[in-house]
Amino acid sequence: MFWTLAFLALVALYTAARLYLTLRHSRHIANHRAAVPAAFVEHITLEQHQKAADYAQAKIRFGLLALATELCLLIAWTLGGGLAFLVQLLSQWFDMGSILGGLALFAAFGVIGAVIDLPLSWAAQFKLEQAYGFNRSTQATFWVDAVKGTVLSAAIGLPLAAALLYIMQTLGSTWWLWAGCLIIGFNVLLMWLYPTVIAPLFNTFTPLNDAALKDRIHALALRCGFALTNIMVMDGSKRSGHGNAYFTGLGKNKRIVFFDTLLTQLNPAQTEAVLAHELGHYHHKHVQKRMLWIFASVFA
Repeated sequence: MFWTLAFLALVALYTAARLYLTLRHSRHIANHRAAVPAAFVEHITLEQHQKAADYAQAKIRFGLLALATELCLLIAWTLGGGLAFLVQLLSQWFDMGSILGGLALFAAFGVIGAVIDLPLSWAAQFKLEQAYGFNRSTQATFWVDAVKGTVLSAAIGLPLAAALLYIMQTLGSTWWLWAGCLIIGFNVLLMWLYPTVIAPLFNTFTPLNDAALKDRIHALALRCGFALTNIMVMDGSKRSGHGNAYFTGLGKNKRIVFFDTLLTQLNPAQTEAVLAHELGHYHHKHVQKRMLWIFASVFA
């Protein structure tokens, strides 16, 4: 009973914190919808500002729906007996004390979660994003992405799960230490592989070919002490009208990626400002700090 109450208390605390921050954000947007902030008066119209505010509020409402779904699923899987039922069901075909039985449980849990998540993902793309003119994805692209994501998750997740279950069965009371080290090593490997192996499965990446912009970017990177060898452009317009950029990778595999939509929406000075933001992540060692946080969380 103690652990049940502790679990419920943590769930309630988590939900309350999420709701508080979300509603506070929503209230702030509503309070400032009527006028363009002074710093942007010369750059955007009131209509554009209000459209952005309305879009943000719509995303907040959708996020609340997703939070409610997440909460219901958590209770259903745990206190509702969903996991216990799944174990009982699978025990008809698998020895649930074996690695194969454990993998069957992981796979079934993952597939059920993905199926439940699909309607929300579809609605986010073809209802919310479509309503505000941001959706560029087709139904075919959406479903191909879903299949690719499922196959990739299985290809990555099941071998890792098998290794973890083996460690738990064979290494006695210190299993958690070795399991933590395995997860950490696996995360580092994925971060290294992501730019060149995983991301290209979903998008096309081409080198930036605007010579003037490339020189400007290299000059900024040089001033910041950032050894920049890979400046790539991603076909983000294949799925969305949003412009974005990101910094990813480790060691020689690190790269700056610009969405093609970003380059069509911004002039060179604005693009350089976006790059400065991405280099800020490097300067403040956000990738390393995030990795350390993940490592600490794994062991906790």
